[in-house]
Amino acid sequence: MHAEAIRASGEPPEFFAAAKVHYMAAALPRAPSTLLDFGCGVGATLGLLCDAFPEATVHGVDASPASLEIAALDHPRTRLAPCDEGRIPLPDASIDAVLAACVFHHIATPDRLHWMRELRRVLVAGGMLFVFEHNPWNPLTRAAVRQCAFDADAVLLSRAQTRALMRDAGFAGVKGDYTTFFPGPLAALRPIERGLGWLPLGAQYVVRGSAV
Repeated sequence: MHAEAIRASGEPPEFFAAAKVHYMAAALPRAPSTLLDFGCGVGATLGLLCDAFPEATVHGVDASPASLEIAALDHPRTRLAPCDEGRIPLPDASIDAVLAACVFHHIATPDRLHWMRELRRVLVAGGMLFVFEHNPWNPLTRAAVRQCAFDADAVLLSRAQTRALMRDAGFAGVKGDYTTFFPGPLAALRPIERGLGWLPLGAQYVVRGSAV
């Protein structure tokens, strides 16, 4: 379903997952020893994180126990646990870096700040959070979300809203970039995307910040 919804991009879902992990690896000041994939689902990004950070312990949490069962079969090296009772099942200050890839648009708006604070709780001081989300200002992105059955509950949030959430949760140095500008047929132009992070036309965006 996901692949069909993004068919116009000219790329499979794996391409976008890999791009997120690559961005994260390039932005981190040092190799993390512990990582968390928040909302890992069936594990589309877990293997990429393990490959990019071979020395790290990779955790994954999700609201769906059934999805975690699938993820465990494909990624036995990772440590997986369900999120329930409003808490990430990890100790305070136990994670060096967190990836939240297209998760917050599935979280009810009144609950978003709570989960952002949970992510800050599990991060060590100076640990970094990377939140990737769909850009609601991009018409092709909105069309893809409308066409995707498992996005039926999605309420997209803007880059400004995500930055505000992170600041309200206590993150410092909050910055954001728009990403994913060129579809497959224009892949030759992708090297210039890093210079376009200010332009609100990308299909997605990333906001990052440090726990204090």
